[in-house]
Amino acid sequence: MTDSMTRNFNNYPSTAKPEQHVSKKQMTAAECYDNQGMLRSELDINGKPVNGNTCINMDSLNNKCVGINMKGDTAAQLNEKQNFYNPYQHRDVKHPTTYFDTLIHLLKASLGTGILAMPSAFKNAGYVVGTLGTIIIGILCTYTIHLLITASHELCIKRKVPSLTYPGTVAAAFEEGPKFTRVLAPYARMMTNMFLVLYQIGSSCIYVVFIASNLKVVGDAYLGGNTDVRMYMVYILIPLILISWIRNLKLLAPFSSIATCLTIVSFTLIFYYIFREAPSFVDREPVGTVKSIPLFFGTVLFAMEAIGMVLPLENEMKNPKNFGSMFGVLNASMLPISVLYTVVGLLGYLKYGDKTTGSITLDMPQTEVLSQVVKLLLSISIYITYALSNYVAFDIIWKGMEQKMEKNEHRICWEYALRTSIVIVTFFFAIAIPNLEHLISLIGAFCLSSVGIALPAIVSFLTFSDVYKDEGNLRFGLFCLRNLLIVLIAIFAFVIGVSTSVSDIIHHMT
Repeated sequence: MTDSMTRNFNNYPSTAKPEQHVSKKQMTAAECYDNQGMLRSELDINGKPVNGNTCINMDSLNNKCVGINMKGDTAAQLNEKQNFYNPYQHRDVKHPTTYFDTLIHLLKASLGTGILAMPSAFKNAGYVVGTLGTIIIGILCTYTIHLLITASHELCIKRKVPSLTYPGTVAAAFEEGPKFTRVLAPYARMMTNMFLVLYQIGSSCIYVVFIASNLKVVGDAYLGGNTDVRMYMVYILIPLILISWIRNLKLLAPFSSIATCLTIVSFTLIFYYIFREAPSFVDREPVGTVKSIPLFFGTVLFAMEAIGMVLPLENEMKNPKNFGSMFGVLNASMLPISVLYTVVGLLGYLKYGDKTTGSITLDMPQTEVLSQVVKLLLSISIYITYALSNYVAFDIIWKGMEQKMEKNEHRICWEYALRTSIVIVTFFFAIAIPNLEHLISLIGAFCLSSVGIALPAIVSFLTFSDVYKDEGNLRFGLFCLRNLLIVLIAIFAFVIGVSTSVSDIIHHMT
């Protein structure tokens, strides 16, 4: 028996290796091998092929071979094992990423402007509620991502496809669910895409406000006066359009590395300012007000969630099993992220108290050169990140238009027009809501409570409901209760977070 046949059998769980003894039934099955299924050759005394490689492709065996009985397996059981589809083995990734590469990518995706708003979140919640709430939300986000990954893998097996995107996973779950949900599958895909686009555009709006706000502080300090922050948004509009016109992500890769280095330097200087004087609990509230706590949930959700990056990163891994395992990429990244967000939020709030604004960079001394350097470095870093965020939004929208534009002779013009339109939309939203704190909370509550918490639970329920039904009423009841509880938490965060954010935005505009 050849090594390649042994490897093929090892790909299926609980499948015993075939014995070398061949019965009469097994001999008749040899007629099922064709020239493509087996390349026969004589073996020398060491078991090596003499006239070429010996290769057996189990997928090319004829259906007659199901009569083979190996170690007591019935024909139906053997057929089921041979037909088992492993998505990981069918993924054709040109440049697969290692465990460490994927870990770095996920950390970069999760560490953005949101962490700079954590002191503001703690101001709204208080240091006790803020600390416990950040840890709980971190656990909840990690758990729902696990639900999404597990469901996506199961749906890949059922549909015999190597991988699925997030919208594809949601649509497949509705198609594989009960009959009444199958009609909703196209709408589920559309809604998921819509929320992902809104999240990316919302993030870009936040980036515009962040860059303009930090440039305003530096400009006012050295140029004098008190220029409206909206004027700085006008100043950066053309540069934002130009960087969004970059069509190839490879060209952005060097800039992304520069942005990462600038972010590391900036955070080092931020921690220097936090620890320059010992933080104190004096005049700091342990619990925030009922009105302000919902803003905390929206901010933390925006800061922590990177749901749109999870499946693309998992699909590109060299060994995807290492993404969602006990010590996999997801757990290894979310643990330090949750700790870092908690530490930055707590220490930043203890340092600046009620004076904390939407970004900790705006709380740092206005007259020190080092403080202004931090603002400029982070502004450059976020400027580069803006291009990446817009690229994701453009990619989702363009895929819906691609078939119509395939034969259009002005395809490139339409592509640049769409890229420019996205920038202008983010620009006008930023002009309308220039308050960084309220904008972050609104985007977090509106987009991430749905795609980050509710949808993974719904997808898990639709994917595994039949499995849990077969395991008894108790298991099925607990399964339903778990997913219902997660969806109710998401609805609560959505309604309370959005209403509070909108109310505060209207209050500050009037």
